[in-house]
Amino acid sequence: MHKPDYHLFVCASFRGTEARGKCIKKDSMQLVSYLEEELADRGIDAMVSTTGCLKLCEEGPIVIVYPQGHWYKGIAGEEAMDAILDSLENGGGPAKQYLLA
Repeated sequence: MHKPDYHLFVCASFRGTEARGKCIKKDSMQLVSYLEEELADRGIDAMVSTTGCLKLCEEGPIVIVYPQGHWYKGIAGEEAMDAILDSLENGGGPAKQYLLA
C-alpha cells in the first residue's frame, strides 16, 4: 500500500447515520471534490477523507492535515482551501490565517 505524504480530513457533519452539523450546511462536501482535483493538478501526494462531526460546528467547515496535525477552521470556499494547498506545496507549514488555535 502506498502511504501518501499528506492525509486531509474534511468534516462531513455526520452524527450517527445523519448529517446534522453545520459543516455540511456550509458546503464542506464541495471541498472534497475541489481538493481531489486540485491535489491531482498540483501533483501533491495526498489522500482526502471525510469525517463524522468534529464538534466544532461554529468554527466550520473544519479541515485537518496530517501528519502535521494542523486543524483549520472556516474553510468555506476555494480561496481558503488554496491557502492550505499552497502551504503543502511550500513544505507543509501551516496556513496561519485559518489555523484553529
